[in-house]
Amino acid sequence: MNIFFTSFESVATLLGVGVIGFWIVRRGLFPGDVLRFLNPLAIDIALPALVFYNIIANFSPETIPGWWQLPLWWFAFTAILFVLTMISGFVSKKETRPEFKISLLYQNGIFLPLVVIGGMFGDNSTLLIYLFLFTLFYPGFVFSTYHFFYGKKERIDWKKVLNPVLIASLVAIFLRYFNIQDFVPGFIVSCSKLVGGMAIPTIMIIIGGNIYVDFQKKGPLYTSEVIKFLLLKNIIFPLIFLGLIILIHPDYGIALIILLESAVPPITAAPVVIEREGGNKNIANQFVLTSFIFSLFSISLMLMLFSRFFTL
Repeated sequence: MNIFFTSFESVATLLGVGVIGFWIVRRGLFPGDVLRFLNPLAIDIALPALVFYNIIANFSPETIPGWWQLPLWWFAFTAILFVLTMISGFVSKKETRPEFKISLLYQNGIFLPLVVIGGMFGDNSTLLIYLFLFTLFYPGFVFSTYHFFYGKKERIDWKKVLNPVLIASLVAIFLRYFNIQDFVPGFIVSCSKLVGGMAIPTIMIIIGGNIYVDFQKKGPLYTSEVIKFLLLKNIIFPLIFLGLIILIHPDYGIALIILLESAVPPITAAPVVIEREGGNKNIANQFVLTSFIFSLFSISLMLMLFSRFFTL
């Protein structure tokens, strides 16, 4: 049961920071409009710094011989998830199907697994490198494909594909692969560590504040759709992937990352991109919020089941 309570505490910690963001905006300590200015700080500055520091500090090609395979595992995972999403989308109502599918397909692939792994194995765990390499192309994939769910064909925005997280990752991998990381001035590494430490608290404060702002705008509750979504996103999908990794039985790091990626809630940007496409932001907020709360128990349960078949 120890793994259950450890993962429960990690997710609860993350949600606790979100509650602080909710409280800050509710008390009017700063207006909700400020949140959109904090978003680039978290996504374009703090997160790349966090990834850069962790790869520089903890990555070694010798200790992870098959490191280059991790993006390929992500590709296979995403292909299976896409098929499951397309099939499962038919259980939703037609008018909210694009929001249902987007929230199923695009998971909170970096922040929540980062906190869970850090809570279970420590902030310097090699498993964090597995996570960063696995999700190397994930941000570019999200922001290049979500508009297809609304039948729109747009030109690829290469600024989003070649995003700061990808660039920081590739630079750090290059330095470590050729063993020239010692040429990086110490103050740059220390600065990356300090700035990167802001990533998770900042994004969760933004999420908590946005939830308060959005739920001030009264809208209908989509109870039946939310229940269907939770069953699929938090229970059925993780169980399917758990069965697959038991069958394939990759090494512990890959198996753990795949399970976490399948069990985490939707990406926090889902309501934003859905609103940008003229979709139903209200139901997207309900999917994200309820899935995050339910993940307190569902992720812990999935990890407990995982530990019966995989040992570190």
